[in-house]
Amino acid sequence: MQGLPGSLADFGPAALAAVIVAGYLVVGEPVVGSVLHRRFEGRLDSDPGARRSFYRRLLVLEWGLAVLALVIWLSSPGLGAGQVGLRWPDRWPGPVTGVVVALVVLFVLVSTRALRGGALLEAPGAVRRRPGEGRHARPAQHATLAVLPRTAGERRLFTVVGVTAGVCEEWLYRGFFLAVVAAVAGGLPDAVLVAVAAVAFGLAHAYQGPAGVVTTGVLGGVMAALYLSTGSLLLPVLLHAAIDLRFLLVPARVLPAAGAAL
Repeated sequence: MQGLPGSLADFGPAALAAVIVAGYLVVGEPVVGSVLHRRFEGRLDSDPGARRSFYRRLLVLEWGLAVLALVIWLSSPGLGAGQVGLRWPDRWPGPVTGVVVALVVLFVLVSTRALRGGALLEAPGAVRRRPGEGRHARPAQHATLAVLPRTAGERRLFTVVGVTAGVCEEWLYRGFFLAVVAAVAGGLPDAVLVAVAAVAFGLAHAYQGPAGVVTTGVLGGVMAALYLSTGSLLLPVLLHAAIDLRFLLVPARVLPAAGAAL
């Protein structure tokens, strides 16, 4: 099996570009994501196509970044496909990683059931807006609810978004990003790489507030551990896509309307 790159020289002439894109994933993506989400929420009350437009923007952004990272890898003569996770798994996850993944799957099933019944909308501590309050008063931990699809057309497009998140985000934040981190730092143990991946992925979801950062950060760490323990992005991609696509099971009747307060 090819291990992660041991030196930035492995990226050859694309080394600087690789560092810049990796830096953007940590610093730029949280800012861009927050701006896009604020603009999206600002359009919800007046634009019935706001959700579909937001989905399309996400698709352009994620696929654009993914292709850019792919071009950088293709321009790196010292990096093989296995060093960025583009290979079939060569082993099963270890017992610890397997147990953690099983717990994540259990959490996903329980949370999906709660969402389907509308329980999340009545969760303790949920703050409802009073008349005259703007969208800035919306609890950050409920930002995800605004993104979920309501109509059949939105659900079809959201399916593409969910698959895209599984493919592109795993490639960007696990395959590409961890290769750059390993090349820059050199010789980092897997536990440190998992922690770095968790922080980067959590920050990318800053628009969801502190709770969302922690939750997505934990999931990002689990995906990184699954990737490093199997040597492949395949299982993380499948798990990630399944986690996002589970929202298709949530009926529109339990979600707030565009102008409804949480």
